Amino acid sequence: MGVQLPSLDEFPTRYTVPKHKLSSRKSAIKTRVPDMQQAFVVPSSAVKDVSKQIGKPIKSFTSWHVPQFKPSLDGTFNPFPNYAYSGTLRPVYPLSPKRPVPDHIPRPDYAERGDGVPISEMRTAGHPPRILSADEIEKMRTASRLGREVLDLAASHVRPGITTEEIDAIVHQATVDRNAYPSPLGYRNFPKSVCTSVNEVICHGIPDQRKLREGDIINLDVSLFYQGFHSDLNATYPVGTIDEDSAKLIRTTRECLDAAIRVCKPGALFRDIGKAIEPIARTNDCAVVRTYTGHGVNDLFHTAPNIPHYAKNKAVGTMKPGMVRYPANSPQSWSWLTHRLHQCFTIEPMINLGTKWETQHWDDSWTATTVDGKKSAQFEETLLITETGVEVLTAARDFVL
Repeated sequence: MGVQLPSLDEFPTRYTVPKHKLSSRKSAIKTRVPDMQQAFVVPSSAVKDVSKQIGKPIKSFTSWHVPQFKPSLDGTFNPFPNYAYSGTLRPVYPLSPKRPVPDHIPRPDYAERGDGVPISEMRTAGHPPRILSADEIEKMRTASRLGREVLDLAASHVRPGITTEEIDAIVHQATVDRNAYPSPLGYRNFPKSVCTSVNEVICHGIPDQRKLREGDIINLDVSLFYQGFHSDLNATYPVGTIDEDSAKLIRTTRECLDAAIRVCKPGALFRDIGKAIEPIARTNDCAVVRTYTGHGVNDLFHTAPNIPHYAKNKAVGTMKPGMVRYPANSPQSWSWLTHRLHQCFTIEPMINLGTKWETQHWDDSWTATTVDGKKSAQFEETLLITETGVEVLTAARDFVL
C-alpha cells in the first residue's frame, strides 16, 4: 500500500524523502494510480508523514526528479512507465470498476472477503485429492459445460479493434446470465472476470483498454463457479492474420495438451504428463514454462493434485481407483461402494517460442510474461479420470483426441 501525494498542480516536480527510508532509488519508483487522479504513489515505507512516523526532525535527505505524467489524448495511460518490459506489449489503464454480480448468485468464499484470500483452499493444503460423490461429478460436468459455452462465446468476439476490457464484459455478462460466478473475480484480489494474455504474456493478463491488433495472439482463460463447483479452461486464438511462428506456437501448444490427455487413465503417474509434453515443445523449438502448473479443481478453484508440464518433474501421485460415497438419504447410504476415484484436475501447458521458459511479472503482481519478449500460448482442459480412461469435461463439440 502506498501514500497518495497531492496533485502535480499543487506539488513540485522534485520530492524529498529521508535517506534511511529508501533501500535504493529503484525501490522508490513512483507509479501512476489507476483512478486518473493526477497523483503518484510511493511506498509507505518511504513517505508517510515523515515527522510523525519517526517522531524527530529530519537531518538527511536524498532527492530525485519525478517525471511529469502525460496521459494520452483519449485519457488512457501506462500505469508502470518505469517498468523494464521484456516485449512491446504495454498495459493501457484506467481499468473499469469491478463488475457487479447479482446477489442471488452463490459465490466462493474468497469473493466474500476484502483480501480475496481463499481460506478453504488454504485449509486443505497438503491433503490428497478430494473424493467426489456421483452428484458432485454431475455438477462438475454442468459447470464445465457452461464454462465451455462462455469461452466459445468470448472467442467469437476476438478481432482487431476490440479491447480486452470489452471481452471481459462479454465473459462477465455471459457468466452471470447462466447464474454462475466468474471465478477469477476477486480471487486474491484479481480485478476482472477473465484472464486475457496477449502475445508475450504467459498467463494472468488483466483485461484493460488496449485494442487487439492484427497479428496478435490472445489466450482467454475462463473459469466459473456454479452450484458450488468450479470449471476451468482456456485456449489461444489468432487475431486476424498471424505470422507462421505464431501459428506454429498455437498448433504446438494444442498438440502438447492433447498428448498429455492421452496419458491420463487409472494408474498413470501425474509426473508422466510432463514427459509427454516437453519433447513436442522442444521438437518445435519451444520451451515449457515451469513456473505454473495444472491443478485439482472441484469445489475449490485450485487444489491437489499439482501437475507440472515439464519432463523429469517430481510430481507425486497416481490416477488410481478409489471410493465414491452416496448421499446420506440414498438407499445405498449404509455402505461404501468401490468405484474408480473420479479425480478432477486441469492440464494447462504454457509454451514459449524459443528456449526461454522463465517468467517475469509486471508491477500489477499478476501479469506473467516471457523474459525475452517472445510470444507464449496456452491451452487448458478440465479432466475427469474414469474407470476406463479420461473424460474431457470442458471439451469443445468438435473435440477429437
